[in-house]
Parts: sequence; C-alpha cells; structure tokens
Amino acid sequence: MRILIIDIDTLRADHLGCYGYHRNTSPNIDAIASQGVVFTNYYCSDAPCLPSRAALVTGKHGIHTGVINHGGRMAEMFPEGKDRGFADKLRYRSFWGMLSFNGYRTVSISTFAGRHGAWWFHAGLNEVYDIGLNGSESAEQVTPIALDWIDRNAEKDNWCLHIHYWDPHTPYRVPLHFGNPFKNDPLPGWINEEKIEKWKRCVGGHSALDYGMFSPASIRSDFPRHPSMIDNMEAARKMIDGYDCGVRYADAHIGMIFNALASKGILDEMAIIITSDHGENLGELGCCSEHGTSDYITCRIPLIVRWPGKGNRGIYDTGLHYNIDLLPTIAGLLDIKSPEDIDGKSFAMAITDGIDCQREFLVLSQCCHGCQRSVRWKDWIYIRTYHDFYHLYPEEMLFNIKQDPHEQKNLAEKMPEICAEAVHLYLQWYDDMMRKSPYPVDPLWLVLKEGGPFYSRGRLKDYCKRLKETGRSWAIEELKRKHPGEFR
Repeated sequence: MRILIIDIDTLRADHLGCYGYHRNTSPNIDAIASQGVVFTNYYCSDAPCLPSRAALVTGKHGIHTGVINHGGRMAEMFPEGKDRGFADKLRYRSFWGMLSFNGYRTVSISTFAGRHGAWWFHAGLNEVYDIGLNGSESAEQVTPIALDWIDRNAEKDNWCLHIHYWDPHTPYRVPLHFGNPFKNDPLPGWINEEKIEKWKRCVGGHSALDYGMFSPASIRSDFPRHPSMIDNMEAARKMIDGYDCGVRYADAHIGMIFNALASKGILDEMAIIITSDHGENLGELGCCSEHGTSDYITCRIPLIVRWPGKGNRGIYDTGLHYNIDLLPTIAGLLDIKSPEDIDGKSFAMAITDGIDCQREFLVLSQCCHGCQRSVRWKDWIYIRTYHDFYHLYPEEMLFNIKQDPHEQKNLAEKMPEICAEAVHLYLQWYDDMMRKSPYPVDPLWLVLKEGGPFYSRGRLKDYCKRLKETGRSWAIEELKRKHPGEFR
C-alpha cells in the first residue's frame, strides 16, 4: 500500500469547495473528495499547531501528552520517567512509528519540527526533508522536493509520504504572479460594513486593529498580500482573498503532485488523506487571521480519505471525530495493531462500511494564545474561558453552530440549561482523562501558574498603551480586573 498525506496548514474546512464554499478554491482537492469520504465534523483535540500535531502523532489529548502551549514547560512532552527504555515509546508507538514498525517507509517533507523544536514529530520517520525556512516557505519551494522523491520512489511499495504546505497560514505569501482568482468574487455573506465596525471595537490579540498580534501588522515587501489592519471593506477583502489565494495555490501544487503520481501509473491505486492541523478565525470571536481560540472555526478541520478498494465514492460522514482518532483508524484500514494506551478511537468502519463510528461529544482545548476548553456536541459548542487572550470573553460562551456557524450570538445567558449539559459532559471527560493520566496535574493549570499562554505572557502592560492610542481605553479597567497579576 502507498499512502499520501497532504497536510495543508491552517486550512478551514468551510473554505473548500467540497465543504460548500462558494469560491473555487480547491478543484484538485474536490476531485479526490468525490472519490472518497469527506468528514464534516472532524476536529483537532488541541489547537493550534504544536499541540495539534502532538495529538495527531501520539493519538492522545494534550492533557495526557503535556503539549498544549507554544512555549514554557507545556510546549514539551511529559517525560516517560524511570520506566523509559533504551528508546522512548514514540519510536514505535507514534503515527509514523506504527507504520515504520509494520514495514512502511515513512517520509515527511515539512519544516514543522524545526520551527517548533518538536523533534518528537520525527519519531518513526525514515526520511525527513526540512528546507530550513521555518514555516515561511511557499508551495513552489516544497513541491520540487516532493516531485523529486516521487520520481525516485513512486514505484516502490509500502510507503507513506507526508507533504506539508503552509500557504494559507499568515503571513499570506503566495507569489504575486499567481494573481488573484477571487478579485471579482463576493466575500462570505456574513462579512459586511456593520461587522467590520464591530470588529474595530474589539480588543485582544490579533483583533482587527491589532492584526500583528498586539499592534498593526508590519508591511513587508515579501508578503504583499498581507494587510496591516482590518479597518474597512478593502482590508477585509485583502484578508479573505489572501487566505483563499493560499488555499488555491496549495491546491494547484497538489494538482502537480497528483499528475506526477498519475504519470507513474499509481495514483488510482493509492490511499490519499487530505487534512490540516487547525482552522483560522477570519473575524469570528473578534480574531482576524489567527487560531487563538478553542472554537468551532479554529478546531474544525477538513479530513478527506480516499482508500482504494474500501468504501464508497463521494460520501459525507457527519459524525464527531478527533484528529487523535486518525492513528487507530489508519491501523484499522491497514489491519495492523494500533499502539496501546492512546485516547484515539478508530472510525475505519465509517470508511469501509459506512457504519456510524462517531463520538457522543468532543472536548477541544487551546492554551497557546488564551486558555479555553470547549465541548462540541449535537448542534452546540460551549466554550469555557480561563484566559481570554485579552479579548474580554465571558467565562461561558454558547453557540448554536447549525444556525450560527460564525459564532455571532452568544446564547450562554439565555440558555443556562444547555450550558449545564455541556459542563456535565466536560466533567465526565475531565474525570476520565485525569483518572487515566500518569501525571497528577492538568497542564492547563501549569500554563496559567507559570505566567499564562505563550502569546499573551507579559504583553498586557504594553498592550494597554496601544488601547489608549486607538480610542479603546474603556477596556483597560476591565482587563486590569480580569488579569490583576499581569500589572504587578
């Protein structure tokens, strides 16, 4: 079996044609989707980049791996301690390690591990190609490496090739010669002048007026598609078009990969998986071009699986699944043993037989920008905030994502009984996680105790100066009340 994993960083599911987007961002991805299974409720258990890929390769929640932040102690795996053997467990009990142990040549073309110092990501990989640009590369720098590998190895059997594209990730970096295929297309219907005026009144990291995290984004000649702030419709269009061009550009290069595999005569007979690490808020919850929350937009990611000889064509699976479930699912599809002691649950039979394998509910986490945990179940997402990324989010937020997919109307105060249902599910999950954990502490609290999430830590005093300069002084006293320790 040959397996191709296309990993497009920061890819929102709802900006792909096969998920219903009105712009033609993904013709090559859509073609594969028509031949496989499209999962419409697939989520990263822990956002964003580092926690998400830690969850993917281990099959475990961040509460069990310890990797939930982008810096500090909780950007590292919990140590195995006295029971560690000659090699650590991930050598054979990771996503790549499982495949390698079962005779697959595992290959990754990605700068992720180098960018984040996440060397555990390489556990079980036989070949690693890191072009050294630390996540700043664009597709035209990645694809030649992939095409060269395919040219040398495609006809061999039993390999898994992982190709990582960054193009939808900020800063928007698609070369200008690509043009703008969407210059005459309407923006998503929920974005209008009234919405932008509301965004301009928001405070917090990567808000409309603080597009560079806590200040305007710097204008750089090498990233000409990237706006400085989102203060009018023209800037909003630049943001959406910049993001969508990133998706379309990655898709065009995926087409080159598919053509190369077809020329080798193997495209139709190999497994193809297309996914991402997290989504991207494009105005939702007051965040613009950032993945700083544990909400429906940031945590929902695409998953498209075309597995030869198994499953029907063009099927949509609406069940709730995590990215930690992919590891045991691949094991099930290959009929190999999944690693022990993981949190993931196989949904292989959803692919092979159309059987409902969904979970009752999901718990989603974010501890890099702010600290939040969320419950996703039925038509709802409930978000509990422990650190608000300086957005002044209330402690509880509740959204009906079927009626309100862009999370514009917080229903928590009006529907306390639904919030209580979510809290019950959350405590059920929490007790189960802590009972199974070999560690006596929840890493979320370690993040808070050591000074807060990586992107917010130590930023509040200077950010208050920015708020005064931009007519948002009204927020300062409330921020001082919510974060008294950060003004000492």
